[in-house]
Amino acid sequence: MRILEQFATAGGNFLDTSNRYQESQSEQWLGEFIASDRDYFVVGTKYSLGDGAADFNARAQTTNHRDPNNRGNHRKNLRRSVEASLRRMNIDYIDLLWVHIWDYTTPYDEITLSINDLIREGKILYAGLSSVPAWEVARMNTYADHHAYHPFIAVQNEWSLVERSQEPEFVPMCRALDMGVVAWSPLAGGLVSGKYNRGELAPGMPHRLIPHVSDPSQFWYKTTQRNLAIMEELLPIFDSIGEPGTAIGLRWLMQQKEVVTIPIFSVRTVEQLNEALRSLEFELDTTVMEKITTITEPAINPPIGKYGAYPYPMLEYGSPALPNFYSRNLLYGETEPMIVNHRTPSPYKFKP
Repeated sequence: MRILEQFATAGGNFLDTSNRYQESQSEQWLGEFIASDRDYFVVGTKYSLGDGAADFNARAQTTNHRDPNNRGNHRKNLRRSVEASLRRMNIDYIDLLWVHIWDYTTPYDEITLSINDLIREGKILYAGLSSVPAWEVARMNTYADHHAYHPFIAVQNEWSLVERSQEPEFVPMCRALDMGVVAWSPLAGGLVSGKYNRGELAPGMPHRLIPHVSDPSQFWYKTTQRNLAIMEELLPIFDSIGEPGTAIGLRWLMQQKEVVTIPIFSVRTVEQLNEALRSLEFELDTTVMEKITTITEPAINPPIGKYGAYPYPMLEYGSPALPNFYSRNLLYGETEPMIVNHRTPSPYKFKP
């Protein structure tokens, strides 16, 4: 609450959460925080992944991984999830609801129509698409425009100094469709701060990218080495600027000219928050922006080339910024073997 209060005092009013974060407790905590001034805050939450706290009282009961109606982009899970989010946050409407992840299964028109039902009911005001293939985004908004439905207003993609693979496809699309970009993991799990290069890892504290930084047997080791090499070239520039790497990484995103870009960052301490908020206190000049953009060009290449550009590697295996989160398990739990997916060339197989 201290972190949230300081964020609000500094002028922050956009809070991003999910029905799944902290096994659903995140929504309840957010609801408690905004209760005294609901209208001031813009609340973004998500559906697609299974809820954790089945009793909606922040006891964090284990998610029912065997319930196929507790996950996915389909109409039933959308309705169930939104009603539960409203109860947990004790609010009447959600400002911005995100489709959390693409499930490769639910028809695009079902998603668009179901979202519009909730907009007409006043339960959500706007909707966005997180980690959804660009051509599916374009198809859904074209469908919405043709039928005079409410379009999706933004995409939420991973975007940082060491993860730029969404740029070639999503940035031109968002510019053409007048959509904003909300950048998740803009600090790449803390790597953009420079702490993994400088060895500034406080003992006893959680460090998300360990052991992928040093253990070659880890899945994201090679990509993490690429990212560390990018940061090694950036650190002298950061030092010359005299601002925290966290703030510079956020500022680089905030100064993107092609599309409206909003980085959503997370912090563990008030001190980390203050570092991030430094991004509001300075601008990067054109020369520095160009240097940083040139140095980070290797990050335009997707981390797993055989799956193509963003978001396909993330939809399959997650992200090096979230090395212990496996996307398929988050989305399907134990239900994946129950589903024969006719939309893929290799349908899921039942367990023997």
